[in-house]
Amino acid sequence: MSRINDWTGSFDVVVIGAGHAGCEAALITSRMGMNTLLLTMHLETIALPPCNPSVGGPAKGVVVREIDALGGEMAKNTDETMIHIRMLNTGKGYAVQAMRAQVDKRQYSFRMAQVIKNQPRLQVLCGLVEKLLWKDGKVAGVETHFGDRFFSKAVIICGGTFFRGKIYVGPVSLSSGRMGEPSSELLVASLHDAGLVFSRFKTGTPARISRRSIDFTGLSHQSTSNDPLGFSFFLEPRVCAPDNPVYLTYTNEQTHQIIRDYLRYSPLYGETKLIQGTGPRYCPSIEDKVVKFPERTRHQVFIEPEWSQGEEFYLSGVSTSLPFSAQEKLIRSMDGLERAEIIRPAYAVEYDYLPPHQLYPTLESKTIEGLYFAGQMIGSSGYEEAAAQGLIAGINACRKIEGRTPLTLGRDQAYIGVMIDDLVTKGVDEPYRLLTSRAEYRLVLRSDNAHLRLISVAKEVGVVPESFISETEKIIVQVQEQLKRLESMNVSTSEALDGMLVSKGSQPIQNPSRFLQLLKRPGITYSDLAPWDHDLIQNPTIRMQIEIEAKYRGYIERTMREIQKFHHMENKRIPGDLVYERIPNLSIEARQKLSVIRPLSIGQAMRIPGITPADIANLLYAIRSEKTEPDEKEL
Repeated sequence: MSRINDWTGSFDVVVIGAGHAGCEAALITSRMGMNTLLLTMHLETIALPPCNPSVGGPAKGVVVREIDALGGEMAKNTDETMIHIRMLNTGKGYAVQAMRAQVDKRQYSFRMAQVIKNQPRLQVLCGLVEKLLWKDGKVAGVETHFGDRFFSKAVIICGGTFFRGKIYVGPVSLSSGRMGEPSSELLVASLHDAGLVFSRFKTGTPARISRRSIDFTGLSHQSTSNDPLGFSFFLEPRVCAPDNPVYLTYTNEQTHQIIRDYLRYSPLYGETKLIQGTGPRYCPSIEDKVVKFPERTRHQVFIEPEWSQGEEFYLSGVSTSLPFSAQEKLIRSMDGLERAEIIRPAYAVEYDYLPPHQLYPTLESKTIEGLYFAGQMIGSSGYEEAAAQGLIAGINACRKIEGRTPLTLGRDQAYIGVMIDDLVTKGVDEPYRLLTSRAEYRLVLRSDNAHLRLISVAKEVGVVPESFISETEKIIVQVQEQLKRLESMNVSTSEALDGMLVSKGSQPIQNPSRFLQLLKRPGITYSDLAPWDHDLIQNPTIRMQIEIEAKYRGYIERTMREIQKFHHMENKRIPGDLVYERIPNLSIEARQKLSVIRPLSIGQAMRIPGITPADIANLLYAIRSEKTEPDEKEL
């Protein structure tokens, strides 16, 4: 039988899925000059935050700024649609400080859709992709449910939780990627035919309740910041209207008893365990919390608006897959929620994901050339992680088409580099969440300096305005110049200086002191010392960088020495055709893992779980001697 549509269209890049990963991938490829097609099942849910409508937080907030510095859209979209924002961990060091914002869920999706609609070289179509087209190990395009074929030089798949997704409310299940949206069944089979292997993960979302059913009286709340804040380097920070505070309540022993009474109906804990996939450790369901932490008498629950003055409120911390009747009882057992009305029940979703050891650090498939993956479907969780992966996959798809060297961010360059290296090198046995503790160089991977440390990469990618690049490069030079100046500048003792120091809980000085030495003291800021700087620094970015450099110079210098050692091992490249099975004295576990992951460098090999120092020594010897099998004398 002849095909109705033997040819539909040809593009440089086809992106499947318009979630956070797909949007960033499609935007960056089109901004880099590629004719791009974005295919999505629902045009109305582009960039929709399906779970908590928040962006940022520890580590994640830094990623949002890194995306922005490289030319992505998430930070701008957040700043334009946020209804609440706070700076977290202000009482701690700069390395763990980060912003977290609540966005207007509807406006966030609407604005991103408008940006995509107005982006040159980017076309959006509604379609369910069911087949990957490939030939001789190279991607050729995709085919939709209705037989339309779109040919391309690269394909980026951002499937989220839709690959054979199944949602659960109690013992009842429904094939769906998220509530009200069908799952993708056949594309997984097509990818399996191409040689890719999938496994199962689980995640979930809390119930949404009606605003008018909440008793806010007596509930503590967190107001938005009074200081102007924002993620994007390209927009002015602002203060959100104080109309959308985040409220706080707690579970209690009654809540926990209700959960225990209904556990037999849980698809996770019931007699018949319907869900086999592993859930996220750092975002557990309320059932997990009660079962695994029986000593805890209460758990924190944030009551957060889903959009400005909207009717739906999100119950952060009460993700569950218990039956509807149990959900209603456990929610109403909490203070302020005694008459809560559920608008949408909580549910768990189980889905197929691609174990990421099957990807290069560029996020390209090791099996099919020109095929890239990004987002929740490669084992991560979170909007920020997905968006960053989409950005990197898009950049590398373009660079491959252009015949250029791929972009791989190092663990010392960005949290994005930490995340991707963790995924493809260490693999995942649960949904991956980016944490500050995962970054060994977090002191230099801060929120405040994302644009400074990534400006050379942004310049190479080529989508950030020249004016921004020029201004940022000037700041880098000026920071170093000002540090040298202040390091050599003496501040004489005076009544005014001593009075300021004492008021800050610091000791007065007996003799003239270096400006930077005073700035190293706890609690002393540049603003405190500004009256004694005759060449006053006006630029707030330069002020902040000088203050951080002064207070953490010793730690930063030690970190930089560690980074030099890191680079030394990263520069020791491993030949792509090395046969690990023929390396003498290499352990069986090392041979198996190295053959699967095929690390690009000794540094990457050292980070593979189970690889020992002895394995690394044998690997180095084999590379140096170009010897992959023993001599007869050694047998």
